[in-house]
Amino acid sequence: MRRTGWLAGLPALALIWASATLYAGPRIAERLEAEGAAVAANTATDTGEPWLRLAVEGRDLVAAGEAPDAGARAATLFRLAVLDGPRRIVSGVGLVETAAPFQWAAIRLGPDRVALEGSRPVEVGRRALEARVTGMLGPGTSLDDTARAARGAPPDFPSAAAFLAARLSGLAAGGRAALSDTVLSLSGEALDVPAYEALRAALSEPPAGFSIGRVEILPPRVAQYRFTVEKATGGIALDGFIPSTADREAARRAAQEVAQETPGAAVDDRLVTARGLDPAIDSKTLIGFMFRLAALIQTGRVTFTDGAISVSGDAMDAQAIPDAEALMRDARPAGVSAGRVTLTARPLSPYRVAIRRTPEAVTLTGHVPDAATRDRVLDVLRPRLFREPILDRTRLADGAPPNLGAALAAAAPLVVSLAAGEASVSDRTLTLTGESLYREVAARAPDRLAEALPPGWTGKATVSARQPAERRDPATCRADFAAATTGADLRFPAGSAAPGPTFYPTLDALAALAKACPSVRMTVSGPADPAKAAPTPAAGPGEGAPPAAPPEAEPTRVASAAKAEVPGKADAKADPKPEAKHDAKAHDAGAQAKPDAKGSGKDAIKEAAKSGKPSPKPNSKPSPKKPEATADEPPPDLPRLRAQAVVEYLLQAGARPDQVSAGPDTPAGPVTFALLP
Repeated sequence: MRRTGWLAGLPALALIWASATLYAGPRIAERLEAEGAAVAANTATDTGEPWLRLAVEGRDLVAAGEAPDAGARAATLFRLAVLDGPRRIVSGVGLVETAAPFQWAAIRLGPDRVALEGSRPVEVGRRALEARVTGMLGPGTSLDDTARAARGAPPDFPSAAAFLAARLSGLAAGGRAALSDTVLSLSGEALDVPAYEALRAALSEPPAGFSIGRVEILPPRVAQYRFTVEKATGGIALDGFIPSTADREAARRAAQEVAQETPGAAVDDRLVTARGLDPAIDSKTLIGFMFRLAALIQTGRVTFTDGAISVSGDAMDAQAIPDAEALMRDARPAGVSAGRVTLTARPLSPYRVAIRRTPEAVTLTGHVPDAATRDRVLDVLRPRLFREPILDRTRLADGAPPNLGAALAAAAPLVVSLAAGEASVSDRTLTLTGESLYREVAARAPDRLAEALPPGWTGKATVSARQPAERRDPATCRADFAAATTGADLRFPAGSAAPGPTFYPTLDALAALAKACPSVRMTVSGPADPAKAAPTPAAGPGEGAPPAAPPEAEPTRVASAAKAEVPGKADAKADPKPEAKHDAKAHDAGAQAKPDAKGSGKDAIKEAAKSGKPSPKPNSKPSPKKPEATADEPPPDLPRLRAQAVVEYLLQAGARPDQVSAGPDTPAGPVTFALLP
């Protein structure tokens, strides 16, 4: 009994503890709060709010806040220490300091809970700032405010804090809205699609005096990801979801490229940024593939949904249907399934085709009814081009207007005569636009187009003349001529009258010189092939060796200020103002030194070289008949054919007919050029 007798006092001890906890404890806490509140009230600042914050934990007083100076902090802690009742004063009181940089942040902890951290302006009361922030977050939101008062806040800090709090309301848990001096930043995941769009729109108009810094907002995730490209007569419509802003810009650029092919077409962008695309699918590859399919339809829709692509509508032409099926079968992006291809082929309306010339190439686009029409146009273009490649991108389709081949064949020479331009067909209307090097060509373009078109067709030509090049003085022209020809070793292959690729840089430089120097007159002399050594007969008894062939003479390449009796010079003198007549002749119906008005001089020269007969030379008498060359011998007038090939190139490149002519033939060697006085 003595060992266990103390147990009899436990009920009494429990009663005492319960009385102290349930009755005396709350009374002590209330008294400590009342006494502390009186002390805190004496710390009121200019804002009307005390800087001291007190909390009661049992019989302990926990003090927090930022005192304006060390003296105020010491005096306040002393007043708390002399209170009758607190067992201990736990001090977390700091001093107001200058924050540099001044940083503040609001972090969403849950649907109705937000934490504030960092620094707040000392001149703004805590309760006033919390009330403004809570008003932007919505009713019922609780704040865990640990921000400390500090100096150095940017002007109008409350407006920036309210702006960030309003943006935070559209972010899910973990979202963060922060301020660093005058730079605002946001990060987190948007709650839904409307919230994401509202966030992006609001960030374009920050508060006055503030700027937007880093923005890392993840789009919301959607359950069913879809993306659609719809093609109609009015343009391209984009609808559905897109993973990022960069992908949206890529889709918009692709749509604009397609829309440019149809006059008056526009792009209607209805895309919404959202996540949900399978990570195994590359978004940019998917976008590119869908627009490849869209290029094969006149009107219709290309749709990606539930991981599969399908295409429907009116095909661009009959050829587009197997093309779409082949794309769907062989070129789908990884992770994408093949949907349905539901396309129908109808006659095109309007029927379009174009011939476009640029300095780099001549390109055919659009549709033609058959391969014969395509070949007819190509046959007209090829003889008129020296170096430019022909890019044939036409497709076969029904619905062509009557006499389309004749209209294109008539327009092709007009396009080639331009420095840059295009002949475009829409049903029975042909439009010629571009720029010519020559005023006469530009002025005559409407009449030439009207004369060339078949009956029932209408044409419109809008051709402008390029401004003349800057003129150079005679001394500079002579120096530039010498620079262009010095060291130029232009040699033809044996038996050939066709200029090789090595000719072009020198000939282009001479053509540019002729355009910049109207007074320049030059001659071109073509060389003969080296003479073949005669077979050596067997030496008979007492006979000596045959005499050696004389060495070839090396011609002078440049002869400046040399008079030469050349064909066509008399004509140049007879016309005191040849510049007023040269332009149209150079590119229209075949000027001086052009063998064929409808073809290029180069082809005429080639034909003459093959036949062994010289091409006709204007203002010159017919040459007497010469014996035809054998198959093993070059044409008898090969030097003249070579000279005319070079002359033709210079004329096509912009030189006037009175500026360049063929000079006297030269022995074997390179082409030679000479200036006339």
